Amino acid sequence: MTTTLRVLIVDDEALARSRLRTLLGDCTAPAASVAAEAAHAVQAMDALRREVFDVVLLDIRMPGADGITLAQTIAQLPQPPAVVFVTAHSEHAVQAFEIEAVDYLTKPVRLERLQQALQKVERLVHAGKGLEADLTEECLIIQDRGRTERVPLAEVLYLKAELKYITVRTAAKSYILDGSLNELEERYPQFMRIHRNALVARRAVRALEKHFDPEEGDGWAVRLNGIGELLAVSRRQLGTVREAIAG
Repeated sequence: MTTTLRVLIVDDEALARSRLRTLLGDCTAPAASVAAEAAHAVQAMDALRREVFDVVLLDIRMPGADGITLAQTIAQLPQPPAVVFVTAHSEHAVQAFEIEAVDYLTKPVRLERLQQALQKVERLVHAGKGLEADLTEECLIIQDRGRTERVPLAEVLYLKAELKYITVRTAAKSYILDGSLNELEERYPQFMRIHRNALVARRAVRALEKHFDPEEGDGWAVRLNGIGELLAVSRRQLGTVREAIAG
């Protein structure tokens, strides 16, 4: 199925809008058509009331209402288009994903990254679900070397505190998250405390085994589906883990 996405560009800089127009003209999978442009939030809302768009390419720092505020307003529309932020400022990425932006591109935008963002929008359009249906899945927002990524909680096997950071482990990869293990435990009950420094996904626990730890001596550890690594279980949490495995 061939799709040409209808795009609204919102950026207060004319050169930035021109640059995006040029890049969009080079997009082929899917193709994209610039249906309207706006230099600020008021113009953008006027366009959104007049026409239907598949996606808004949205700057953040603009005169008047900023892009974050505008995105929140767009989300209240009866049929909101997808929002892709395009900005020179990477520090707003977490906030952008919290309001369910499809993607977050930093200037200067590369054609490859723009095409990837449009492919995400295309999947939403083809599915006919609207933005919410694709993004209701709970995710952790990971920032690493200038890249921001949504890691679905359903893929996370364990969360482990290491010095000032938390290791987020999936079957395929490890990530580093800045945060508090206690806060994650309170927020996500699908994870179980097995040690003062570790939470594991309840669904991923495969077995409880005898284990020798060089620091703590003889004890117990859990084996998780998807990885070979064993995680130590503290004596304090042993009863809880046994109950969880027993169902």
